[in-house]
Amino acid sequence: MIDWLLGRHTVEIVCDLDLEQTAESLHAYSIPVGIDIGPGDELVMHGAPAGVPFGERATMQVRATVRRAGWYDRAMVHLGAFFTLTELYNVGFEDIELPEVAA
Repeated sequence: MIDWLLGRHTVEIVCDLDLEQTAESLHAYSIPVGIDIGPGDELVMHGAPAGVPFGERATMQVRATVRRAGWYDRAMVHLGAFFTLTELYNVGFEDIELPEVAA
């Protein structure tokens, strides 16, 4: 009931998964097929391996569930992003007295 009021809903999709653990690269990419992920959306992959052994790369398609954020969730993400950005503006310059070095 609350999900309906807030505009949340879920979608079942297929997700391309690329895992690599080699000396050249360490990455895990998940690429949703046929859907755009927006601010506040959550992606849960089903049946994906936790990792690959060193020196190997694995690519596969897995089933995934996207929980679409509603209007309230998106507003909270945008508000939180604004305050996180304003933290970068909080730069202070203070006079620091250095101790004198005896010659």
